[in-house]
Amino acid sequence: MPAAAEISECLIRENISRAVADVFKTMMGRSAILSVAHAAERGEAPGTSVDQVIGTVGFIGDLNGLVYLYLDEGFANQCTGQILGLNAFELAAAGAEVVNDAIGELTNMVVGSFKNALCDAGYPCKLTIPSILRARNFCIQSTRRAEHRSYRFTCGSHRLVADIIIKSGD
Repeated sequence: MPAAAEISECLIRENISRAVADVFKTMMGRSAILSVAHAAERGEAPGTSVDQVIGTVGFIGDLNGLVYLYLDEGFANQCTGQILGLNAFELAAAGAEVVNDAIGELTNMVVGSFKNALCDAGYPCKLTIPSILRARNFCIQSTRRAEHRSYRFTCGSHRLVADIIIKSGD
């Protein structure tokens, strides 16, 4: 199998862009449009000074990696309400665990679609269990052997960031 260094930025960008757009359209009827893509500098955080809900799912196989989806807490609540058909009062009564579960599943769907595209490109891999982080100014740092890319999307007036860390499975 080809090494991770041979994976083009175009392959990563096109497939994460398609995965995010398809899942947001299917699950919420919302457009998520890629606005900025770049190789992340070590120590650069896509975060802001607002509370965030961060979904993460990994993939293992010929390629290993993690995808982090950053949503500010208000946007995560809106997405959850829309996915589950809950109004703001019902969502508040349901609690943060419901938001965690919904964003974990949303992340799982995005990363599953991204992983399927990697498999189709000749990099078979499997998903790991989703997890959720809640933080402010959260920073992901990768090891030197891993490639780190960050993709910013707009979804109406909201921002979504997909941070991807990827390396070959050697």
